[in-house]
Amino acid sequence: MLRPSLLSATIIACCGASAAFAEAPVLQSGTPVIYLADNLDEKDKLGWCIDTEGRGFAETLQSHSCKPASRGVTDTQFSYDDASGQIRSVPFEGKCMTLSDPDNAEWPFGLLDCISDAPAQKFVYDAASKEIRIGSDPSKCVVVAPTSIAAGPFMSRDLIYADCGSVEEKFKQWIVKN
Repeated sequence: MLRPSLLSATIIACCGASAAFAEAPVLQSGTPVIYLADNLDEKDKLGWCIDTEGRGFAETLQSHSCKPASRGVTDTQFSYDDASGQIRSVPFEGKCMTLSDPDNAEWPFGLLDCISDAPAQKFVYDAASKEIRIGSDPSKCVVVAPTSIAAGPFMSRDLIYADCGSVEEKFKQWIVKN
């Protein structure tokens, strides 16, 4: 029989080890970039970035394999402006991530003209928790869907939002590299 202190140490070691199973991506994207801290199931270990749907500009946003800088594709490059709370597209100047269709379960986020006082374009990034929260409702986080699909040579997931307390960390922890 295990002593209580040894049992506690075993439980802590076991539970702490589960966090160690998370695998960080091998990021090859240019910066600035916002990407998921956990590689999840991205087959080439590229990680998951905020991205426009399809190739080039689109008004809908998804999460997608972070594209290597060597491919010259920059539509997965976004920056976070701490002062304004906006998430800005790098290649599409003047365009910001917007909670444009909150009732749409698949495509709630759009890439629209940046408007400095638009509540739908306000996000709060907490570097300690790595969460991107919806400015108008801080109980909600920007998350990736639990399932991925093939997207040509890459992979994609829906970029959605959900109650922060109901989502596993691996689906809601973001790294912001400006």
